[in-house]
Amino acid sequence: MKRFQEHFDEEFIRIASRALGMPESKITGMIKRRVLQRISRVLPEYYRFEKGISEVETGTTLFNLVSDIEVVKGFPKIHRAMVLEPTIQTHFKGLPLVAVEEKMNGYNVRVVKIQDQVLALTRGGLVCPYTTEKATKETGLEFFEDHPDLVLCGEMVGPDNPYVPKDIYPEVESIAFYVFDIREKGTGRPITLEKKNELCERYGIKTVRHFGNYPADAVAGVVSDLVRELGATGREGVVIKDPDMKLPALKYTSSESNNSDLRYAFEFYNDYGRDFFFSRVVREGFQSVEWDENEDALHERSCRLGESILKPMVETIRKRKRGERITENVRIRVSSLKTAQLFKNHLRLLGIDAQFGEPLYVDGQYLVSIKKLNQSTNDRTDALLNGQFW
Repeated sequence: MKRFQEHFDEEFIRIASRALGMPESKITGMIKRRVLQRISRVLPEYYRFEKGISEVETGTTLFNLVSDIEVVKGFPKIHRAMVLEPTIQTHFKGLPLVAVEEKMNGYNVRVVKIQDQVLALTRGGLVCPYTTEKATKETGLEFFEDHPDLVLCGEMVGPDNPYVPKDIYPEVESIAFYVFDIREKGTGRPITLEKKNELCERYGIKTVRHFGNYPADAVAGVVSDLVRELGATGREGVVIKDPDMKLPALKYTSSESNNSDLRYAFEFYNDYGRDFFFSRVVREGFQSVEWDENEDALHERSCRLGESILKPMVETIRKRKRGERITENVRIRVSSLKTAQLFKNHLRLLGIDAQFGEPLYVDGQYLVSIKKLNQSTNDRTDALLNGQFW
Protein backbone atom coordinates (compact mmCIF):
# COMPACT_ATOMS: atom_id res chain seq x y z
CA MET A 1 0.00 0.00 0.00
CA LYS A 2 2.90 2.34 0.75
CA ARG A 3 4.24 1.95 -2.79
CA PHE A 4 0.80 2.83 -4.23
CA GLN A 5 0.69 6.04 -2.17
CA GLU A 6 4.17 7.01 -3.38
CA HIS A 7 3.37 6.60 -7.07
CA PHE A 8 -0.34 7.27 -7.55
CA ASP A 9 -2.65 10.18 -6.84
CA GLU A 10 -5.52 8.67 -4.88
CA GLU A 11 -7.64 11.82 -5.18
CA PHE A 12 -7.29 11.77 -8.97
CA ILE A 13 -8.24 8.09 -9.06
CA ARG A 14 -11.34 8.79 -6.97
CA ILE A 15 -12.50 11.67 -9.21
CA ALA A 16 -11.62 9.82 -12.44
CA SER A 17 -13.60 6.81 -11.25
CA ARG A 18 -16.66 8.99 -10.83
CA ALA A 19 -16.16 10.84 -14.14
CA LEU A 20 -15.66 7.68 -16.21
CA GLY A 21 -18.12 5.50 -14.31
CA MET A 22 -15.45 2.90 -13.52
CA PRO A 23 -14.35 1.26 -10.27
CA GLU A 24 -11.30 2.85 -8.64
CA SER A 25 -9.54 -0.50 -8.85
CA LYS A 26 -9.88 -0.46 -12.63
CA ILE A 27 -8.41 3.07 -12.87
CA THR A 28 -5.52 1.99 -10.64
CA GLY A 29 -4.91 -1.12 -12.73
CA MET A 30 -4.80 0.89 -15.95
CA ILE A 31 -2.26 3.30 -14.47
CA LYS A 32 -0.09 0.40 -13.29
CA ARG A 33 -0.21 -1.17 -16.78
CA ARG A 34 0.41 2.27 -18.35
CA VAL A 35 -2.78 2.06 -20.37
CA LEU A 36 -3.57 5.34 -18.61
CA GLN A 37 -0.39 7.42 -18.56
CA ARG A 38 0.38 10.43 -16.38
CA ILE A 39 2.00 13.43 -18.08
CA SER A 40 3.31 15.79 -15.40
CA ARG A 41 5.85 17.92 -17.28
CA VAL A 42 3.23 20.43 -18.38
CA LEU A 43 0.50 22.39 -16.68
CA PRO A 44 -2.21 21.43 -16.17
CA GLU A 45 -1.08 17.88 -15.44
CA TYR A 46 -3.02 15.29 -17.38
CA TYR A 47 -3.48 11.58 -17.97
CA ARG A 48 -4.04 10.04 -21.39
CA PHE A 49 -5.32 6.68 -22.60
CA GLU A 50 -2.37 5.29 -24.56
CA LYS A 51 -4.64 2.41 -25.56
CA GLY A 52 -8.38 2.36 -25.89
CA ILE A 53 -10.62 0.13 -23.80
CA SER A 54 -14.21 -0.88 -24.47
CA GLU A 55 -15.72 2.25 -22.93
CA VAL A 56 -13.00 4.78 -23.82
CA GLU A 57 -11.31 5.76 -27.11
CA THR A 58 -7.52 5.80 -27.52
CA GLY A 59 -6.23 9.32 -26.90
CA THR A 60 -8.90 10.25 -24.36
CA THR A 61 -7.32 12.83 -22.05
CA LEU A 62 -8.12 13.55 -18.40
CA PHE A 63 -6.89 16.93 -17.18
CA ASN A 64 -6.18 16.89 -13.44
CA LEU A 65 -7.52 20.17 -12.04
CA VAL A 66 -6.86 19.26 -8.38
CA SER A 67 -10.46 19.16 -7.13
CA ASP A 68 -11.94 18.16 -10.48
CA ILE A 69 -11.00 16.74 -13.87
CA GLU A 70 -11.95 17.64 -17.42
CA VAL A 71 -12.38 14.76 -19.84
CA VAL A 72 -11.64 15.22 -23.55
CA LYS A 73 -12.79 12.12 -25.39
CA GLY A 74 -10.46 10.59 -27.98
CA PHE A 75 -11.37 10.85 -31.64
CA PRO A 76 -13.14 7.67 -32.80
CA LYS A 77 -11.61 5.44 -35.44
CA ILE A 78 -13.12 6.02 -38.89
CA HIS A 79 -13.78 2.76 -40.69
CA ARG A 80 -12.58 2.31 -44.24
CA ALA A 81 -14.69 1.25 -47.20
CA MET A 82 -12.76 -1.24 -49.33
CA VAL A 83 -15.57 -1.57 -51.90
CA LEU A 84 -17.81 1.49 -52.10
CA GLU A 85 -21.23 0.38 -53.34
CA PRO A 86 -22.09 -2.45 -50.91
CA THR A 87 -20.37 -0.78 -47.95
CA ILE A 88 -22.26 2.48 -48.37
CA GLN A 89 -25.59 0.71 -48.92
CA THR A 90 -25.13 -1.43 -45.82
CA HIS A 91 -23.69 1.22 -43.51
CA PHE A 92 -26.02 4.09 -44.42
CA LYS A 93 -29.13 1.98 -45.01
CA GLY A 94 -32.27 4.07 -44.65
CA LEU A 95 -30.59 7.46 -45.08
CA PRO A 96 -31.87 9.48 -48.05
CA LEU A 97 -28.72 11.62 -48.29
CA VAL A 98 -25.08 11.32 -47.28
CA ALA A 99 -22.46 14.07 -47.16
CA VAL A 100 -19.06 13.86 -48.83
CA GLU A 101 -16.10 15.85 -47.47
CA GLU A 102 -12.43 15.90 -48.39
CA LYS A 103 -10.07 13.79 -46.29
CA MET A 104 -6.94 15.89 -45.94
CA ASN A 105 -3.49 14.41 -45.43
CA GLY A 106 -1.91 15.63 -42.22
CA TYR A 107 -2.30 14.75 -38.56
CA ASN A 108 -5.43 14.55 -36.43
CA VAL A 109 -5.78 17.34 -33.85
CA ARG A 110 -8.35 18.23 -31.18
CA VAL A 111 -8.34 21.85 -30.03
CA VAL A 112 -9.94 22.50 -26.66
CA LYS A 113 -10.11 25.05 -23.86
CA ILE A 114 -8.95 23.84 -20.45
CA GLN A 115 -9.33 26.43 -17.69
CA ASP A 116 -7.96 29.60 -19.33
CA GLN A 117 -5.75 27.86 -21.92
CA VAL A 118 -6.44 26.73 -25.48
CA LEU A 119 -4.56 23.45 -26.04
CA ALA A 120 -4.07 21.17 -29.03
CA LEU A 121 -4.08 17.40 -28.54
CA THR A 122 -2.64 14.90 -31.00
CA ARG A 123 -4.49 11.70 -31.91
CA GLY A 124 -2.72 9.91 -29.06
CA GLY A 125 -3.91 12.44 -26.48
CA LEU A 126 -0.68 14.38 -25.97
CA VAL A 127 -0.59 18.16 -25.72
CA CYS A 128 1.74 19.30 -28.51
CA PRO A 129 3.27 22.76 -27.90
CA TYR A 130 3.96 23.42 -31.59
CA THR A 131 0.45 22.42 -32.62
CA THR A 132 -0.99 24.48 -29.78
CA GLU A 133 0.78 27.62 -31.02
CA LYS A 134 -0.41 27.06 -34.58
CA ALA A 135 -3.96 26.00 -33.72
CA THR A 136 -4.48 28.96 -31.39
CA LYS A 137 -3.42 31.32 -34.16
CA GLU A 138 -5.66 29.53 -36.69
CA THR A 139 -8.81 29.36 -34.56
CA GLY A 140 -8.52 32.40 -32.32
CA LEU A 141 -9.95 32.59 -28.81
CA GLU A 142 -13.47 33.90 -29.41
CA PHE A 143 -14.92 30.50 -30.35
CA PHE A 144 -13.81 28.95 -27.06
CA GLU A 145 -14.92 31.95 -25.00
CA ASP A 146 -18.42 31.41 -26.38
CA HIS A 147 -18.30 27.59 -26.54
CA PRO A 148 -15.92 26.24 -23.84
CA ASP A 149 -17.76 22.90 -23.88
CA LEU A 150 -16.95 22.14 -27.54
CA VAL A 151 -13.88 20.59 -29.19
CA LEU A 152 -12.64 21.49 -32.67
CA CYS A 153 -11.52 18.29 -34.40
CA GLY A 154 -9.48 18.76 -37.54
CA GLU A 155 -6.43 18.11 -39.67
CA MET A 156 -3.15 20.02 -39.46
CA VAL A 157 -1.61 20.06 -42.94
CA GLY A 158 1.25 21.64 -44.85
CA PRO A 159 5.02 21.50 -45.41
CA ASP A 160 5.88 22.84 -41.92
CA ASN A 161 4.30 19.76 -40.37
CA PRO A 162 6.69 17.82 -38.09
CA TYR A 163 4.63 14.61 -38.14
CA VAL A 164 3.25 14.21 -41.69
CA PRO A 165 4.89 16.83 -43.95
CA LYS A 166 3.00 17.10 -47.25
CA ASP A 167 3.45 19.88 -49.77
CA ILE A 168 0.32 19.00 -51.75
CA TYR A 169 -1.97 21.88 -50.84
CA PRO A 170 -1.10 25.00 -52.88
CA GLU A 171 -3.32 27.08 -50.60
CA VAL A 172 -1.13 26.20 -47.56
CA GLU A 173 2.24 27.95 -47.49
CA SER A 174 3.36 26.77 -44.05
CA ILE A 175 0.85 24.87 -41.91
CA ALA A 176 -2.91 25.22 -41.51
CA PHE A 177 -5.75 23.73 -39.48
CA TYR A 178 -8.97 22.54 -41.14
CA VAL A 179 -11.94 21.48 -39.00
CA PHE A 180 -13.84 18.34 -39.98
CA ASP A 181 -15.92 17.77 -36.81
CA ILE A 182 -17.04 19.66 -33.74
CA ARG A 183 -17.74 17.49 -30.69
CA GLU A 184 -18.88 17.89 -27.11
CA LYS A 185 -15.92 17.88 -24.76
CA GLY A 186 -17.09 15.45 -22.10
CA THR A 187 -19.18 13.05 -24.18
CA GLY A 188 -17.45 13.13 -27.57
CA ARG A 189 -20.84 13.46 -29.28
CA PRO A 190 -20.63 15.31 -32.62
CA ILE A 191 -22.84 18.19 -33.65
CA THR A 192 -24.51 18.12 -37.07
CA LEU A 193 -22.57 19.08 -40.19
CA GLU A 194 -24.89 22.04 -40.78
CA LYS A 195 -24.23 23.36 -37.27
CA LYS A 196 -20.48 22.73 -37.63
CA ASN A 197 -20.26 24.69 -40.86
CA GLU A 198 -22.42 27.48 -39.45
CA LEU A 199 -20.19 27.88 -36.38
CA CYS A 200 -16.94 27.76 -38.34
CA GLU A 201 -18.20 30.35 -40.80
CA ARG A 202 -19.33 32.61 -37.95
CA TYR A 203 -15.92 32.51 -36.26
CA GLY A 204 -13.80 32.51 -39.42
CA ILE A 205 -12.41 29.00 -38.89
CA LYS A 206 -11.38 26.96 -41.94
CA THR A 207 -13.14 23.67 -42.67
CA VAL A 208 -12.37 20.77 -44.98
CA ARG A 209 -14.06 20.94 -48.38
CA HIS A 210 -17.69 19.86 -48.42
CA PHE A 211 -18.41 18.47 -51.87
CA GLY A 212 -22.14 18.16 -51.26
CA ASN A 213 -24.96 15.92 -50.06
CA TYR A 214 -25.93 13.09 -52.41
CA PRO A 215 -28.57 10.34 -52.55
CA ALA A 216 -27.15 7.36 -50.70
CA ASP A 217 -28.06 4.98 -53.52
CA ALA A 218 -26.07 7.00 -56.09
CA VAL A 219 -23.10 8.33 -54.12
CA ALA A 220 -20.64 5.50 -54.88
CA GLY A 221 -20.15 6.72 -58.44
CA VAL A 222 -19.73 10.30 -57.24
CA VAL A 223 -17.08 9.21 -54.73
CA SER A 224 -15.17 7.19 -57.35
CA ASP A 225 -15.00 10.22 -59.65
CA LEU A 226 -13.98 12.55 -56.82
CA VAL A 227 -11.25 10.22 -55.61
CA ARG A 228 -9.80 9.93 -59.11
CA GLU A 229 -9.71 13.73 -59.37
CA LEU A 230 -8.19 14.13 -55.91
CA GLY A 231 -5.61 11.44 -56.58
CA ALA A 232 -4.49 13.16 -59.78
CA THR A 233 -3.32 16.10 -57.65
CA GLY A 234 -1.80 13.93 -54.90
CA ARG A 235 -4.63 14.45 -52.42
CA GLU A 236 -5.80 11.78 -50.03
CA GLY A 237 -9.49 11.02 -50.51
CA VAL A 238 -12.92 11.55 -48.99
CA VAL A 239 -14.96 10.95 -45.85
CA ILE A 240 -18.62 9.96 -46.25
CA LYS A 241 -20.90 11.10 -43.43
CA ASP A 242 -24.43 11.06 -42.10
CA PRO A 243 -25.33 14.80 -42.22
CA ASP A 244 -26.86 14.48 -38.74
CA MET A 245 -23.73 12.65 -37.48
CA LYS A 246 -25.78 9.90 -35.85
CA LEU A 247 -23.97 7.15 -37.78
CA PRO A 248 -20.18 6.77 -37.86
CA ALA A 249 -18.36 8.08 -40.93
CA LEU A 250 -16.57 6.05 -43.63
CA LYS A 251 -13.35 6.93 -45.45
CA TYR A 252 -12.04 6.04 -48.91
CA THR A 253 -8.63 7.01 -50.26
CA SER A 254 -6.86 7.39 -53.58
CA SER A 255 -4.24 5.08 -55.03
CA GLU A 256 -1.81 8.00 -55.13
CA SER A 257 -2.22 8.53 -51.39
CA ASN A 258 -1.68 4.83 -50.65
CA ASN A 259 1.51 4.89 -52.70
CA SER A 260 2.73 8.10 -51.11
CA ASP A 261 2.36 6.45 -47.70
CA LEU A 262 4.27 3.40 -48.91
CA ARG A 263 7.10 5.47 -50.41
CA TYR A 264 7.51 7.23 -47.11
CA ALA A 265 7.27 4.11 -44.94
CA PHE A 266 9.63 1.91 -46.97
CA GLU A 267 12.33 4.55 -46.60
CA PHE A 268 12.16 3.58 -42.90
CA TYR A 269 11.11 -0.02 -43.51
CA ASN A 270 12.08 -1.39 -40.09
CA ASP A 271 10.35 1.37 -38.11
CA TYR A 272 6.83 0.64 -39.37
CA GLY A 273 4.57 -2.28 -38.54
CA ARG A 274 3.87 -4.78 -41.29
CA ASP A 275 0.15 -4.07 -41.12
CA PHE A 276 0.89 -0.53 -42.30
CA PHE A 277 2.40 -1.92 -45.51
CA PHE A 278 0.05 -4.84 -46.07
CA SER A 279 -3.21 -2.94 -45.64
CA ARG A 280 -2.24 -0.41 -48.32
CA VAL A 281 -1.31 -3.11 -50.82
CA VAL A 282 -4.67 -4.84 -50.21
CA ARG A 283 -6.49 -1.53 -50.81
CA GLU A 284 -4.88 -1.32 -54.24
CA GLY A 285 -6.17 -4.77 -55.16
CA PHE A 286 -9.76 -4.07 -54.17
CA GLN A 287 -9.81 -0.66 -55.84
CA SER A 288 -8.49 -2.09 -59.10
CA VAL A 289 -11.27 -4.69 -59.17
CA GLU A 290 -14.00 -2.22 -58.17
CA TRP A 291 -12.93 0.18 -60.89
CA ASP A 292 -12.89 -2.69 -63.41
CA GLU A 293 -9.43 -1.79 -64.67
CA ASN A 294 -8.19 -3.18 -67.98
CA GLU A 295 -4.73 -4.71 -68.39
CA ASP A 296 -3.08 -1.37 -69.20
CA ALA A 297 -4.53 0.33 -66.12
CA LEU A 298 -3.64 -2.66 -63.93
CA HIS A 299 -0.09 -2.67 -65.29
CA GLU A 300 0.23 1.04 -64.53
CA ARG A 301 -1.07 0.50 -60.99
CA SER A 302 1.30 -2.44 -60.47
CA CYS A 303 4.32 -0.42 -61.61
CA ARG A 304 3.34 2.49 -59.37
CA LEU A 305 2.94 0.15 -56.41
CA GLY A 306 6.21 -1.68 -57.03
CA GLU A 307 8.19 1.53 -57.36
CA SER A 308 6.63 2.91 -54.18
CA ILE A 309 7.87 -0.15 -52.29
CA LEU A 310 11.25 -0.83 -53.86
CA LYS A 311 12.80 2.52 -54.79
CA PRO A 312 12.78 4.16 -51.34
CA MET A 313 14.05 0.98 -49.69
CA VAL A 314 16.89 0.63 -52.21
CA GLU A 315 17.88 4.25 -51.60
CA THR A 316 17.90 3.63 -47.84
CA ILE A 317 20.17 0.60 -48.23
CA ARG A 318 22.51 2.54 -50.51
CA LYS A 319 22.70 5.40 -48.01
CA ARG A 320 23.70 3.08 -45.17
CA LYS A 321 26.22 1.37 -47.42
CA ARG A 322 27.80 4.81 -47.97
CA GLY A 323 27.81 5.36 -44.20
CA GLU A 324 25.00 7.92 -44.17
CA ARG A 325 22.47 7.99 -41.35
CA ILE A 326 18.82 7.40 -42.18
CA THR A 327 16.87 10.40 -40.92
CA GLU A 328 13.42 11.83 -41.42
CA ASN A 329 13.86 15.49 -42.30
CA VAL A 330 11.07 17.84 -41.23
CA ARG A 331 10.76 21.48 -40.22
CA ILE A 332 8.73 23.75 -38.00
CA ARG A 333 8.05 27.48 -38.18
CA VAL A 334 7.52 29.16 -34.81
CA SER A 335 6.88 32.66 -33.49
CA SER A 336 8.96 32.01 -30.38
CA LEU A 337 12.11 29.95 -29.83
CA LYS A 338 10.53 28.85 -26.55
CA THR A 339 7.99 26.88 -28.61
CA ALA A 340 10.84 25.15 -30.46
CA GLN A 341 12.43 24.16 -27.14
CA LEU A 342 9.11 22.90 -25.80
CA PHE A 343 8.63 20.87 -28.98
CA LYS A 344 12.11 19.38 -28.54
CA ASN A 345 11.05 18.30 -25.04
CA HIS A 346 7.83 16.91 -26.51
CA LEU A 347 9.74 14.72 -28.99
CA ARG A 348 11.95 13.52 -26.15
CA LEU A 349 8.80 12.54 -24.23
CA LEU A 350 7.76 10.50 -27.28
CA GLY A 351 11.14 8.75 -27.28
CA ILE A 352 12.19 10.32 -30.60
CA ASP A 353 15.89 11.03 -31.13
CA ALA A 354 15.94 14.34 -32.99
CA GLN A 355 18.58 16.89 -33.95
CA PHE A 356 17.43 20.52 -34.21
CA GLY A 357 19.24 22.80 -36.63
CA GLU A 358 20.08 26.45 -36.07
CA PRO A 359 16.93 28.57 -36.38
CA LEU A 360 16.63 30.90 -39.36
CA TYR A 361 14.65 34.11 -38.93
CA VAL A 362 12.37 34.36 -41.96
CA ASP A 363 9.49 36.83 -42.37
CA GLY A 364 9.00 37.36 -38.66
CA GLN A 365 9.19 33.69 -37.66
CA TYR A 366 11.89 31.14 -36.86
CA LEU A 367 12.31 28.28 -39.34
CA VAL A 368 13.85 25.26 -37.60
CA SER A 369 14.96 22.12 -39.44
CA ILE A 370 14.74 18.81 -37.58
CA LYS A 371 16.37 15.47 -38.32
CA LYS A 372 14.59 12.54 -36.66
CA LEU A 373 16.79 9.46 -36.42
CA ASN A 374 15.10 6.19 -37.36
CA GLN A 375 17.31 3.98 -35.23
CA SER A 376 15.66 0.65 -35.97
CA THR A 377 16.08 0.99 -39.74
CA ASN A 378 19.68 2.19 -39.34
CA ASP A 379 20.63 -0.71 -37.07
CA ARG A 380 18.79 -3.38 -39.07
CA THR A 381 20.27 -2.24 -42.38
CA ASP A 382 23.78 -2.19 -40.91
CA ALA A 383 23.35 -5.68 -39.53
CA LEU A 384 22.07 -7.12 -42.82
CA LEU A 385 24.82 -5.43 -44.84
CA ASN A 386 27.34 -7.02 -42.47
CA GLY A 387 26.04 -10.55 -42.91
CA GLN A 388 23.31 -11.00 -40.32
CA PHE A 389 20.46 -13.37 -41.21
CA TRP A 390 16.96 -11.96 -41.83
